[in-house]
Amino acid sequence: MSIYDSLDSINEELRKCMKCGNCQAVCPIYKETRQEVGAARGKISLLEFFLSGEIEMTKGLADRFSLCTTCMACNNNCPCGVRFDKIILGARAEAVRKKGLHPVKKIAFTALKMQRLFDLGMKTGSIFQGVALKNIPNRYSKLARMRVDIGIGKNKVFPMLPNKTLRSELPEVNTVKNPKMRVAFFTGCMINYFYTDMGRAMVEVLAENDIEVVIPKDQGCCGIPASVNGDVDSARILAKRNLRAFDKMGADALVVACSSCGSAWKHVFGDLLENDPEFKGLADIWAEKSYDISEFLIHKIPFKKEGLGKVSRKVTYHDPCHLNRGAGVNKEPREILRSIPGLELIEMKEPGRCCGMAGSFSLVHPDLSLQISDRKTADIAQTNTDTVATGCPACRMQLQSGVENANLDEEVLHTIQILAESYRAGKKEGKSI
Repeated sequence: MSIYDSLDSINEELRKCMKCGNCQAVCPIYKETRQEVGAARGKISLLEFFLSGEIEMTKGLADRFSLCTTCMACNNNCPCGVRFDKIILGARAEAVRKKGLHPVKKIAFTALKMQRLFDLGMKTGSIFQGVALKNIPNRYSKLARMRVDIGIGKNKVFPMLPNKTLRSELPEVNTVKNPKMRVAFFTGCMINYFYTDMGRAMVEVLAENDIEVVIPKDQGCCGIPASVNGDVDSARILAKRNLRAFDKMGADALVVACSSCGSAWKHVFGDLLENDPEFKGLADIWAEKSYDISEFLIHKIPFKKEGLGKVSRKVTYHDPCHLNRGAGVNKEPREILRSIPGLELIEMKEPGRCCGMAGSFSLVHPDLSLQISDRKTADIAQTNTDTVATGCPACRMQLQSGVENANLDEEVLHTIQILAESYRAGKKEGKSI
């Protein structure tokens, strides 16, 4: 039985916990709050009390289950192998079944299911964003802060919405001469609506490696925002939509540049659709064909190195939680960066520590998210670099906000953007010879 359907499915995980407290040592929530409920052990105890009938599912209890970034650091540090990410997702789904979904989240997830309406809303937002957002002078990208604090943090920095979404800007089929293979690109929401520069870099790098790229127009949100907040019905609808959209494109593989989206295709779709024979089989097929872009470039192609040009950057790399601990992809981005001529990779002290973004967590708990982010920013500052690379657009937003507020002169980019820059530099160098 799926973790999203019944708490019975996580009983085994609950029984594994021996209450040692090792989770406290790595939990970003506990490190900031120093409260037992912040760590996995505390939430497991609350869930056990609930299952025994000693307490009821109240709003307060549901709020305590929201105090988790699902960074999975506790999983890695647990001597008993407890999968706390499964426990917390099951608990949140149960909270929604018992208490219903918060009205704001219900509106948001309903909008995600209405793709055309959501696209129209984002397009309208790009036209009138100046009403709500105030530009920040920045030499790297167009950034802004909210003019009025609406409860998500008055200093939170956002990228300005581009005039066109990525999926409206690029053709559905991006052809190359003599393609080695055909790859489907799942853009996700952040890249499609906010970071179109990352999407263009993806297509550019794949084209340099003789890969034909298809970008299905019918794709939409991966559903992770819904699934991590317990809205299982919405998450299933979104999963099925994406599986249908990609299955008809006839691609050899699927690539993502977002760690959360990658988690959806590799793990979440299969769990959500466990009891649906038709879509479960489809989810399993695509799980096997899904790759993070760095994983794809290292293990599937591998990528061309002879055309790389010099990129004079001092770079530190932040490991996204879902990419690092969720997918086990951490060496691959570094291998790509180290292959670029002129680039110096300088590791921060804790590259795998959660940045505090965690999607909606940063909106629901903005102050706590900022505290976690400040630790990451301080770690970045000690590297004396000029660039922060990462493998997740949500992390990019959080890191950019952190370095901007700390007055650090750091450009925050996805690894794929730096690789694209190197290919462009290689072409210039070739012309000058």
